Amino acid sequence: MAQLGWIAGPLAMVLFASVTLISTYLLCNCYKTPDPEVGPVRNRSYIDAVNMNLGKTNARVCGLFVQVGLYGMGIAYTITSAISLSSPKDAAVAAYVTPTLHFLEVPMFDPHIRCMYRHEGMVLVANAYFTCECRAIQKSNCYHNEGHNAECYFGDAQYMLAFGVVQLILSQINNFHNIQWLSVVAAFMSFAYSIVGLGLGIAKVVGNGYIKGSIRGISTSTTGEKVWLVSQALGDIAFAYPYSLILIEIQDTLKSPPSEKDTMKTASIISISATTFFYLCCGALGYAAFGDKTPGNLLTGFGFYEPYWLIDFANMCIVLHLVGGYQVYSQPLFANVEKWVSVKFPDSGIIHKDFKLKLPLLPAFKLNVLRLCFRTIFVASTTIIAMLFPYFNQVLGVLGGIYFWPLSIYFPVQMYFKQRNVEAWSLKWVMLQSFSLVCLPLTLFALVGSIEGLITARLK
Repeated sequence: MAQLGWIAGPLAMVLFASVTLISTYLLCNCYKTPDPEVGPVRNRSYIDAVNMNLGKTNARVCGLFVQVGLYGMGIAYTITSAISLSSPKDAAVAAYVTPTLHFLEVPMFDPHIRCMYRHEGMVLVANAYFTCECRAIQKSNCYHNEGHNAECYFGDAQYMLAFGVVQLILSQINNFHNIQWLSVVAAFMSFAYSIVGLGLGIAKVVGNGYIKGSIRGISTSTTGEKVWLVSQALGDIAFAYPYSLILIEIQDTLKSPPSEKDTMKTASIISISATTFFYLCCGALGYAAFGDKTPGNLLTGFGFYEPYWLIDFANMCIVLHLVGGYQVYSQPLFANVEKWVSVKFPDSGIIHKDFKLKLPLLPAFKLNVLRLCFRTIFVASTTIIAMLFPYFNQVLGVLGGIYFWPLSIYFPVQMYFKQRNVEAWSLKWVMLQSFSLVCLPLTLFALVGSIEGLITARLK
């Protein structure tokens, strides 16, 4: 919102939400093949759907984008540690910040859904975001006791290690179907800190007595700088709508009747509408309260200091929320890689055999060598890479620019053509192809601008 201003900011969010909703409708029809109603083949993942409809070559390309997107999720949010390492004043710099994108994650829940989905755009779980929130609680208490101008600095290594240990344990959960309890906890936490943030934003605007911000957004010294900021903001918003990454995996957890397709469409409308509403509210209130100095995260950026106990509560909710969110986006990647390895080595006892492990005071659980080794490497690598690459918003924009168009637009449109046997140059074909072609340059613009921002940040 801060980069785009009062008109372009809300319009951009509504635009990306609309594109995501169209993509959702197209993807929901791809769960069953060849007929979206009766199948009989069920596609358990996005890659399976592309493989059945468009062939192996397209499935390999799609798989690359999916895995990069899911892996990038863990890295991107780990990078938030860079925010916590800066001083509160530095964290409030708005030039490379989109306030709505790190503030809120709204869940989608339906009685027929056994697994909770959350729009990751804001806060997926990753080691350093957990670190940032834990340190935010300490900083909040420090500012309350020592004053708002005090030098409050706390290390981060112990929190990263603690979060890594938690994720190593949770990563041993077998599959996407077994994390309902974790998703429910994360969902309630997201509602809690979102409501706190909205309340604090309203209080700040009322306290100021006027609305800050401008139609053009953040002022820059040159037109070129403004163009790059706009492109990075678009990349961040694209990153905030990664619905397509795990939509089919979620649809595979639904019970029927009614049909999975109908349930998913209804739940998606509710989810995307609610998410966009909160995005707009949080972005608008943050920008109205702080203007060009809007912090990237209204809680950890310390736009608010008091009441400190409420800030602590909200940050603790974020910590608990992040613990579940990491798994929601990691489990599909785990399943894809482990399925490929199992098919590649069908006779390997090490890969296919489970071992029972019994710890004192805990029930016995199954342990698999492949699952233990691969998932441990995954958690460790996302933590290490993020620590070496601390440019949060720029990385978000790059990731959004990379996967948004192929996964949210191109493949859903092409699969729809295949399933419905849409003839070339028919009205429906022209409309959907135009939709795809119009979105491509917009996504490329966001990608190029985010890469420029990443390079600039690295050189500095």
